[in-house]
Amino acid sequence: MSAPTSNRQRTLPVLENGDLLSRGEFERRYQAMPHLKKAELIEGIVYMGSSLRFEPQAEPHANLLVWLGNYKIATPGVRLGDNPTVRLDLDNEPQPDVVLLIDSNCGGQSRLDDDGYIEGAPELVAEIAASTASIDLRDKKRVYRRNGVKEYLVWQVIDQRFDWFSWQDGDYVSLVADQEGIIRSQIFPGLWLAVSALLAEDMVKVMTTLQAGLASKEHQEFCKHSAVSRQPSAKGSRYAHKLILFQS
Repeated sequence: MSAPTSNRQRTLPVLENGDLLSRGEFERRYQAMPHLKKAELIEGIVYMGSSLRFEPQAEPHANLLVWLGNYKIATPGVRLGDNPTVRLDLDNEPQPDVVLLIDSNCGGQSRLDDDGYIEGAPELVAEIAASTASIDLRDKKRVYRRNGVKEYLVWQVIDQRFDWFSWQDGDYVSLVADQEGIIRSQIFPGLWLAVSALLAEDMVKVMTTLQAGLASKEHQEFCKHSAVSRQPSAKGSRYAHKLILFQS
């Protein structure tokens, strides 16, 4: 005979791939598993992260962070996050590989809630789709579009493909590279990407292209009209328009 419920300590079930949960129950179980590094709720279904391989996942992830991190350094009012929990709606709590957002004090569309999580849609989300292309290009894409993520980047490493979707009139439109092989963000002026160089792991060219974007008139105007002015430190401006990790 089992002991009465009142005499037993209630333990939460562990998260499992494919569980159908509310966002509240998902969060309770996730928080009860501190060893777990990545789990997502997409359309009410739990997806568990797997161990990361270096070449198809970890290294491309780092290259995206180098590119976006340098843009963030040069652009006041912009914030960058690595694998943050994002509370999008009652059925969706993804943990994107990378987010780039405009600070809420500068007019951004998301905010940090009382628990320190992102609430609402970041302006830009990027995913490395080495092994989850179907999720990233189907379910997640639909969720991000519905919630108003303005730009969605999906790098399919094994397939050597990079998709950049721009939210226009309620739907995603694919941005294509121009004659110079560059895609230019519609939301973040000066965020330029030499796509072929990124796929070829030519990070010098990636950074040279970004440097040109940061020197553009549109990026300078974007910085000038930032909703919140930022004061430079005594050692010089934190937001000087020069790359920190690469200088020509």
